[in-house]
Amino acid sequence: MIALDTGTTELLCSIDQRVAILTLNKPHKKNALGDVLTPALRRMLTVLEVDDRVGCIMLTGAGDAFCSGGDVSGMESKSAEPEDKPRSLQDAVDDLVERQVTLTLRLHELKKITVAALPGAAAGAGFCLALACDLRVASSNAFVTTAFRHIGLSGDYGASWFLPRLIGLAKAKELFYRSERIGADEALRLGLVNAVYPAETFREEALAYAASLAKGPVNALARMKRNLNTGIEQSLLDSLVLEADHLIASINDPEAKEAISAFLEKRAPVFHRDAD
Repeated sequence: MIALDTGTTELLCSIDQRVAILTLNKPHKKNALGDVLTPALRRMLTVLEVDDRVGCIMLTGAGDAFCSGGDVSGMESKSAEPEDKPRSLQDAVDDLVERQVTLTLRLHELKKITVAALPGAAAGAGFCLALACDLRVASSNAFVTTAFRHIGLSGDYGASWFLPRLIGLAKAKELFYRSERIGADEALRLGLVNAVYPAETFREEALAYAASLAKGPVNALARMKRNLNTGIEQSLLDSLVLEADHLIASINDPEAKEAISAFLEKRAPVFHRDAD
């Protein structure tokens, strides 16, 4: 295992079996986002995207939570503090758009496959982080909730975009309007998570899930991701053109050559010689 410096103890990072494990590390606050943790997370996503040792990024939380969202106590203190130069409403909107673009949009468009591993609660913006990842796995004792209703907010960080695409508009509206807790088994049934593992073995099984992706053909997976992300918003013809472009690029990629050789030789392909 290789440890990477994130610049803060609030975010831990290591590479194991080609999986970059990003751990939100504020268990005393259920890994709530904040002015130290969130910028570090943004920075590390950019670093890991271009690290050849990394085939997949797994985002998880320390302790018994994934992420409880924004730090509500921090919101209250900020609103109470006078500013030397009050911001306009448009400045506040522009700032929030920038923060969302550099976090959940960045996660969604990252060239490497991302997996959210939920050891416990994912709420509010924390739930949005999980939704922005390509895949989600959960501990049997985990739950998810939009939570915004409970603090009188309408929601941000992309939940209104991600949820209808995963579970349909009517169910997404229910999750927003009622803000109920959805347990792991129900989340699996709805399609919010891809797998549920026992709490006792969750971290080991989540890592194995991510490692199976990390040891795969990373370039082909990145092209698949773009095909799928783009395809949901464009015409069939545009998708056919993009698929053709990516397939021809894949044919000429060493990954395909290795996969074909392995098939003919009746062996498992080895895409990364440094894989554990």
